[in-house]
Amino acid sequence: MKEKNNLVITIGRQYGSGGRMVGKALAKEFGINFYDEEILTLTSEQSAVGEVFFRLADEKAGNNLLYRIVSGLKPQLGKPSMDSDIVKPENLFRFQSQVIKELAQEESCIIAGRCADYILSREESNPGLVKIFVYADMPTLVKRTMEVDKIDEKEAAKRVKKINRERKEYYRYYTGESWEDWDNYDLIINTSCIDLEQTAKLIKDYIKLRGIEI
Repeated sequence: MKEKNNLVITIGRQYGSGGRMVGKALAKEFGINFYDEEILTLTSEQSAVGEVFFRLADEKAGNNLLYRIVSGLKPQLGKPSMDSDIVKPENLFRFQSQVIKELAQEESCIIAGRCADYILSREESNPGLVKIFVYADMPTLVKRTMEVDKIDEKEAAKRVKKINRERKEYYRYYTGESWEDWDNYDLIINTSCIDLEQTAKLIKDYIKLRGIEI
């Protein structure tokens, strides 16, 4: 009998691409949990560190971005420290990484952002891991942000650029790799010319082709 593995979908997503909405819709359809900001609450509860610290550091690079880029350094994914450096960004990332790995081991789920693709790729065996990246052209990102966030075009463009820059720097800081390097993902989807329902269908078809069962 074929062994059933947890289906764990990680979704890297540009702000405004619809990646989060697609993830939530897929999770509902599959009957599994979707984790985005929920990761922050879970990590806070497990670490006994205030959630506000995780929110302040959420998907943002630490304080030494330039130094890390030049030197090629990145935080180790070992056990988090409980000492005086407990709330340093690198240590908060280790707490968060620990929670992400535990979720992937315990259940089928969908995890948005937070370098989950990188973290889980370093586990010994993850046959049910599917790494997705969702992006779009700038006009589409701005339009969707205007619609979802209820803001004007100028503010939407500003928000898209700021948040995507932060996500890019965050990924580089903690992985030493490029957020937009397609080699890091199994499936890359441009949502500029397809709607979110079609995007979800593409992901479902890919999972089926991989032979992964829920």
